[in-house]
Parts: sequence; C-alpha cells; structure tokens
Amino acid sequence: MNAARLPELPDPAEVHVRISRLRRRHLRGVMRIEHQVYPRPWTIGVFHSELASRDGRYYVVARVGGVVVGYAGLMMMAGDAHVTNIAVDPAWQRAKIGTRLMATLMRAARDEGAARATLEVRVSNRAAQSMYQRFGFAPVGVRPRYYEGTEDAIVMWAEGLQSPAYGDRIEGLVTRVPGTTLWESMP
Repeated sequence: MNAARLPELPDPAEVHVRISRLRRRHLRGVMRIEHQVYPRPWTIGVFHSELASRDGRYYVVARVGGVVVGYAGLMMMAGDAHVTNIAVDPAWQRAKIGTRLMATLMRAARDEGAARATLEVRVSNRAAQSMYQRFGFAPVGVRPRYYEGTEDAIVMWAEGLQSPAYGDRIEGLVTRVPGTTLWESMP
C-alpha cells in the first residue's frame, strides 16, 4: 500500500500565516486536522465546551489563504498555564506553524501573569519535544499510558515566563521564522 503523498510546501519565505482567536466557524478545519493527527480526537462537543468556557481558556487558529493549517489551546489553572493541545495539518508540518502557535500561547500565558507553563507530549514525538525545548520546556516526569492507554507522555515545564529573558526567547524564535505572520484580534 502506498502512503498518500503530501503536497509540496511553498517556499518558506513566501508563506503568509494569519493567527487569530479560534471561532466556531474554524471548527470544520480544526476537526479535519484533529482526525488526521490524533488516534482519539477530541469531539466537536469538547471544542464547543472549551470555546464556551471563556474564563481561563485561550484557543487560536493558524490559517494560510483562509485554510486552517493548525490550532492550539491554553488553559490557566491556579496561576499556571497548561498547553491543552497544539496540532498542525501534516501537509504543513515543518513550515514553522507550530512555532508560531506556541509563541502565541506563551505570549498569552505571559499576558495572563503565568510564571510557568506545562504540557504533555508523546514519548514518540521527538519533533514536538524539540520545539518545546526551544521554548524553555524541560522534561520533569512521565505519565504512563497517558495516550490511548498505550503510550507514555512526557510532562514538561517551562519556568520564569515573566522574566525579560523569556520574553526575548519568544521574540527571538519568532524573528527566525521565515515568511510573515499576522496576529489578528489578539488581546
């Protein structure tokens, strides 16, 4: 059986990404990605619930030419930020969409006063772990069989989010992303 061939990405310098708050009108594109990248995807009902829970929730979507190519979410809990999800359409992986989304989440965490942030990542997802490390996340433990009861999750934390050095880290990562990013309707 031949694997489906992904379309060739445009020149990274020519990519124009728009990042905005996730709205219900984006959910069809979000669900398309959700079903491509997760064996047990969130339901549309979960996304509706998260969008309705304005208090302490922050969800964003990345679009190229009006097409949803990624999304991410953040939840504030007891002064800490928790990255709930981040996903990129497989056709757009390696185009720094995840970096743009993660920068957006970490800026929001800082704006909300979070001193630290946490997330879980699959043990097998080395690319995501590498990106999170660039954002200052370090592994601190493992949640056994966290994913579908079969795969462990690495728990990662980033500390010192309010420091000027962390702000510089985020902006440094953003400036190295090729192409352009337009942040729309951001708080």
